Amino acid sequence: MSIEINAVKRDVKGTGASRRARRAGNVPGVVYGAGKDAVNLELNHKELFLQFRHEAFHASILSLNIGGKKENVLLRDYQMHPVRNTIQHIDFQRVSATEKIHVKVPFHFLNEDVAPGVKLGGGIVAHILTEADVSCLPKDLPEFIEVDVAALEIGQSVHLSEIKLPKGVEFVQLAHNNDAAVAAIAKTRGSLADDAADAAVAADAAAESATPAS
Repeated sequence: MSIEINAVKRDVKGTGASRRARRAGNVPGVVYGAGKDAVNLELNHKELFLQFRHEAFHASILSLNIGGKKENVLLRDYQMHPVRNTIQHIDFQRVSATEKIHVKVPFHFLNEDVAPGVKLGGGIVAHILTEADVSCLPKDLPEFIEVDVAALEIGQSVHLSEIKLPKGVEFVQLAHNNDAAVAAIAKTRGSLADDAADAAVAADAAAESATPAS
């Protein structure tokens, strides 16, 4: 999926200039990296927000068009207005085709409804992680990573080392010997079966305490 963003150079800097840009319906920003000078930008908020709300915008190589000149970039940071839900500022980083990048990529969970722990055990899928930092060349960057939980029973989990990654992609955490759990099947509380089991255990305990010692 190719995402292109249009921007213009912003010559005037400072808080006042940024405030004026926002009042005009634009978003101040910056692009930096790849051994080049940082460039201050201005982007149309409406056009930007249409792209920004899509998941792929946050974990894809973007094509930044500055006055007809295009550069491959990654979204690196942004600030949102606390009330209006508008983008206040946005940062992009240039990428090189020959250098590995670190990007947080979202997980997509598959087969949650057919997992034995859910379908037969009445449990629920707990998403321990919703994204993970990966390392790869820009051409290998996936928009998302699939996590299949079809085989999980109650109490079982799937870890980073068990997830199949596209060629050329690796989890940064695994490189640091951190095989974190990504998802697990948790037992639901308050079900009829649980209540019955708890009642049976309580009854047995009461019976044992009431029995006189010999």
